[in-house]
Amino acid sequence: MNDNMERPVTIITGRVWRVKDGDSEGVHVMLVAPDDDSAVRLALEALAQEGYSEAELDQIGDMEGAPDEEPHLSAYQGALEGEIAIVTFDEIN
Repeated sequence: MNDNMERPVTIITGRVWRVKDGDSEGVHVMLVAPDDDSAVRLALEALAQEGYSEAELDQIGDMEGAPDEEPHLSAYQGALEGEIAIVTFDEIN
């Protein structure tokens, strides 16, 4: 990637648990990082800081533009501003 280009927003999807063997929540983590390994490390650190004891990350990829709806739109904007944005949701079984 050209140094003059901005890094895209990376999205990581998976599940998180506040308590081991407790109920899980779905999670989307959005951030800007130099590479996938750094993105995963930063995401795990942010989840731990938010009180999640376990995380299972499934997919990672670069977003191709801003999402259309909240709360992902705000999370995307936060990631562009240097934040690590965490969106959790109830999983549909």
